[in-house]
Amino acid sequence: MVKAIRVHEVGGPAQMRFEDVEVGDPATGEIRIRHTVIGLNYIDVYFRTGLYPAPSMPMGIGMEAAGIVEAVGDGVTHLAAGDRVAYAGGPTGSYAEVRLFPAEKAVKVPDAVSDEQAAAMMLKGMTTEYLVHRTYECRAGDTVLFHAAAGGVGLIAGQWLKALGVRAIGTAGGPEKCAQAKQYGYDEVIDYNSEDFQARLMELTDGKGVPVVYDSVGATVWEKSLDCLQPRGLYVNFGNASGPVPPFAPGILSGKGSLYMTRPTLMTYTATRADLELSSSRLFDMVGSGKVSIEINQRYALSDAAQAHADLEGRRTSGSTVLLP
Repeated sequence: MVKAIRVHEVGGPAQMRFEDVEVGDPATGEIRIRHTVIGLNYIDVYFRTGLYPAPSMPMGIGMEAAGIVEAVGDGVTHLAAGDRVAYAGGPTGSYAEVRLFPAEKAVKVPDAVSDEQAAAMMLKGMTTEYLVHRTYECRAGDTVLFHAAAGGVGLIAGQWLKALGVRAIGTAGGPEKCAQAKQYGYDEVIDYNSEDFQARLMELTDGKGVPVVYDSVGATVWEKSLDCLQPRGLYVNFGNASGPVPPFAPGILSGKGSLYMTRPTLMTYTATRADLELSSSRLFDMVGSGKVSIEINQRYALSDAAQAHADLEGRRTSGSTVLLP
């Protein structure tokens, strides 16, 4: 028997139980992984609360981890026992000491990347990759707005955008988080606790606005985010930290300048093995080259996952957070 976090009923952090579970041998196409480090992400909160529907109950939770392959099932040729691997994406269940996982969704971790880095960066880093390269192809000389600049994705994005020669304007809550975001590549950071971010953004762009807004906050910022866009600009809503964007009439987009909106997910952008390898290799290259460093500011025991969730939802974290089995 090994330990894992299980959710029997959706709700608050207290719904997560640290339980004994049984893990068998890998089936065809699977690997058995002993986790060394587990990543914490806001999407885990969405599953725990029921915002994203659970595949079944009781539910394993967590989407990201690094570890060692203990065994491989039939048909697995690209991985072997003893390999260091990492993954980000479904099926849920990374909050566990050991688990079975689809081999095609795991990638080898290069020697230049530690297990802690891998577990802290796979979901956030590959999210950054698809956002800045494939949802909207950021180019040198572009100016973009990135909400939650001091968050896990935000700190990676600031560095990545700087490496691309992009002028990145971020938002964050409070002087400390704003200062941190500036250290990680943002040219300007707007404190949304004390400033109207839309008005300040327009000042910083001489009234022109930006071609793309990246938003993982959702409900509290989405409408003003539209007002930050240039005509035919793109609003990218990839998270709901303050709640989901409410239903709205499509005419709002036309009235504000023939705008585009997309709601992407990492799972779609890494659905094929080719896309997964493209995204992970770009991430490993950026980290291995030193252009992007991974900020791990919080570490919790796996058994303390409920406290980690409470701190994440209470905005008491910054950068990346990991759980240690």
